[in-house]
Amino acid sequence: MKLPVVFLGHGSPMNAIAKNDFTKALAGLAKKLPKPQVILSISAHWMTQGTFVTHMEQPKTIHDFQGFPKALFEVQYPAPGSPKIADLLRQKISNPEILADDGHWGLDHGTWSVLKHIYPAANIPVFQLSLDMTQPPDFHYNLGKKLAFLREHDVLIIGSGNIVHNLRAINWNENAPAHHWAVEFDQWVKTKIDKWDFAPLVSQYLSSEAGKLSVPTPEHYYPLLYALGATSEQDKVHYIYEGIQNASISMRCIWFGF
Repeated sequence: MKLPVVFLGHGSPMNAIAKNDFTKALAGLAKKLPKPQVILSISAHWMTQGTFVTHMEQPKTIHDFQGFPKALFEVQYPAPGSPKIADLLRQKISNPEILADDGHWGLDHGTWSVLKHIYPAANIPVFQLSLDMTQPPDFHYNLGKKLAFLREHDVLIIGSGNIVHNLRAINWNENAPAHHWAVEFDQWVKTKIDKWDFAPLVSQYLSSEAGKLSVPTPEHYYPLLYALGATSEQDKVHYIYEGIQNASISMRCIWFGF
């Protein structure tokens, strides 16, 4: 069976230790998904020049944030890595060249803050692919297409970012009313996905004022493009969670598969 592709909004790092409707939805996801042999995460928080893949046996848990409670810094997600599948990926994809990272990175909070709820035992190997921030949106979408073969190797592909992510407009009350432009853009993306009309999501996401406010920087949006690229027209679309936290962060989570 070909494994699904998942896009997860991850939002504030505090979601790693929170109990709310979003984390409850993540906790229920493992019961619905077939158990993967390996997980590939494309996180908004590993930005590079060039494309890299983690290649270590035991990736470290990275606390890539500041100003949060001590309890959050104490969280560990000791999942093993998967150098074997990382090597398979590097062999199968030659353009772009994917470089092995044997020690610099690990699992950042874009990965472990969501996996902690889905697979709390941390017993499934996880590796990450970086975002080459020197490249345009279509590069990321097309690389997602090249990753699709992994679905037939029992690899669960997860893009972890946020469709709407504007920290300048944030309200630190998690349940604050959403900005109208955040709702508008989140719904625009949903409408395009429902119609399987991905081209505008790659090339036109900044064409509206709502888009410019929702994606002031692209790193949290790009993981969606990887997920879209790795889908096929045979996939069905399921919305695992829909909602906006802190007024300006879309937590929409999407499952593409059976």
